Amino acid sequence: MLAAVDHVQLAAPPGSEDRLRVYYVEVLGMTEIPKPPVLAARGGCWFRAGAVQLHLGIEKDFRPAKKAHPGLRVTGIEEFAARLRAHEAEATWDDNLPGHRRFYSEDPVGNRLEFLEPLGSAEPFGSWEQLGSPEPFGSVEQLGSMEQPGSMEQPGS
Repeated sequence: MLAAVDHVQLAAPPGSEDRLRVYYVEVLGMTEIPKPPVLAARGGCWFRAGAVQLHLGIEKDFRPAKKAHPGLRVTGIEEFAARLRAHEAEATWDDNLPGHRRFYSEDPVGNRLEFLEPLGSAEPFGSWEQLGSPEPFGSVEQLGSMEQPGSMEQPGS
């Protein structure tokens, strides 16, 4: 069963690690975390902020991700956008996601990044009922009463 996203991997061109460190540490406020030695030999760098991990791997024939991107949740989005602009990074605002303030930017090698902050409630899209859908996995009560794998009778037994 899936429990969480461990990290997101982005690609970067050979020799870009110093620029990436400046951006992800000084601009975004992340901390560089050491790569295991066997992986460090491949180049690239890893960063963390709280539970968020971004791994930047070196790709010989690199092309920046212009559509695919991580969506990074922030607090104080206006101040965060101002921080990026103060470091000469663009912040392109987009108001097409209900219940959120968000903007897009690019890292120094051109990878697209989305920064977003939910507005109001902890359920930014509303409850499942408000969306017109049942809960995707049933209610907590229904999940708790489900048979455990292997406990159901098998056909022909």
